[in-house]
Amino acid sequence: DVQLQASGGGLAQAGGSLRLSCAASGFTFDDYAIGWFRQRPGKQHEGVSCISSSGGTTYYADSVKGRSTISSDNAKNTVYLQMDSLRPEDTAVYYCATEHSVDYSGRYYCSAPHAMDYWGKGTLVTVSS
Repeated sequence: DVQLQASGGGLAQAGGSLRLSCAASGFTFDDYAIGWFRQRPGKQHEGVSCISSSGGTTYYADSVKGRSTISSDNAKNTVYLQMDSLRPEDTAVYYCATEHSVDYSGRYYCSAPHAMDYWGKGTLVTVSS
């Protein structure tokens, strides 16, 4: 079974950093795209950063570009999202999600959260000003 387990959320001050982890099981990144999505209070899910299968292409939303880095460790089957220079508007529940697909770019997957096949439970990030 495909499973995703996100962790690493917590309380941070503005300007601080957090590293989110998504431990994956039941599949490999060779033929699955994976990404980080967030849901801010009262908002819909939005793609934060996504990576296509085999680490082909990465995408960052404008809101986090230059402040975040997505990476994967194939040996651990884990994807990370390093978030720096945190802002209060980064406060959200962060989810990792995956889709069994090799056809599209990281940008596509982040733009289509409804198309992601599997979602993990979220991890809450709260950034205080």
